[in-house]
Amino acid sequence: MTDHTPRLDHVVLWVRDPIASAGFYDEAVGLEPVRLTDYAVGEAPFPSVRVNDETILDLMPLAMADRMTMLPGTADSSGHPVNHVCLSLPAGGFDALLSRLRERSVPVSDLSHDSFGARGTARRSFYFRDPDGNVLEARHYD
Repeated sequence: MTDHTPRLDHVVLWVRDPIASAGFYDEAVGLEPVRLTDYAVGEAPFPSVRVNDETILDLMPLAMADRMTMLPGTADSSGHPVNHVCLSLPAGGFDALLSRLRERSVPVSDLSHDSFGARGTARRSFYFRDPDGNVLEARHYD
């Protein structure tokens, strides 16, 4: 049976150094790089990191902004990151992420409790920035 439920496929983040950004998302956030080697040798235009089996974050080099011509005004979006991207994790993954970020001296917000999200009320959440200033939220529901 085919599932026709809409899903989030990817989010594109503008970054200054895609290799360094992939390292941050791998080491600090725990997201596996995709196409990093291909990007490093010039065979892919950008690397990504895998959120889950169905969703990735593309790490688009800011230098490519001028080539974004598929829609008028697209290049103007460079340097204007989305408000934030939220990662939903199980409780253990949430705690592990918080520990990894603190070990790397990445500033994190205070913990919030009982905030609304796509799956209802999250028990805990916090915010942090990647090296390019993109804001991420981490939360868990269980």
